Amino acid sequence: MKRIILLAATVIIISGSLFSQSSAEYVNWYSFEEAVEKVSENPKKIFIDIYTDWCGWCRRMDEETFSNPDVADYLNEHFYPVKLNAETTDTIAFQGHEFVNEGNGSRSAHQLPIALLQGQMSYPSVAYMDENLQLLTVVPGFTTPENIEPLLRFFGEDHYKSISWEEFSNSFSGTFNTENGER
Repeated sequence: MKRIILLAATVIIISGSLFSQSSAEYVNWYSFEEAVEKVSENPKKIFIDIYTDWCGWCRRMDEETFSNPDVADYLNEHFYPVKLNAETTDTIAFQGHEFVNEGNGSRSAHQLPIALLQGQMSYPSVAYMDENLQLLTVVPGFTTPENIEPLLRFFGEDHYKSISWEEFSNSFSGTFNTENGER
């Protein structure tokens, strides 16, 4: 009987903590095709998290960076965030081309991530695209919330159109709360 009561109490506590968090704390991920369609309806930049299922740093970025409420809020507001598995076997149509995974073994890369990463296959990597679906840049490697914030703001707020990254990053003062993803 004690086990049942303890189990019920645990379920209630976990459920309560999950539902007490704002839904804005989570990134609203789109497929690549959904984001491209959304851009035609309501222009925004696209943020593409290129990952693999076996990548430990990719999982860590999900747990530490994308679960940060400030990062999630900013991504949802200023971008169409995309999760793109670099090893997907799905056919992806984009700009009149069909991109596929031609590999026949495990860990074979899909043509779209190869094109976005310009053959420099590093996971995780983030690709930034503008409202015209042009690649702005790719940032390889794990990035913490405090390190991704200036990049998000540089592209999300169009600073890249008027000043260099060096000038922007030297004058940037972060605002995201990065302690354990709490505000």
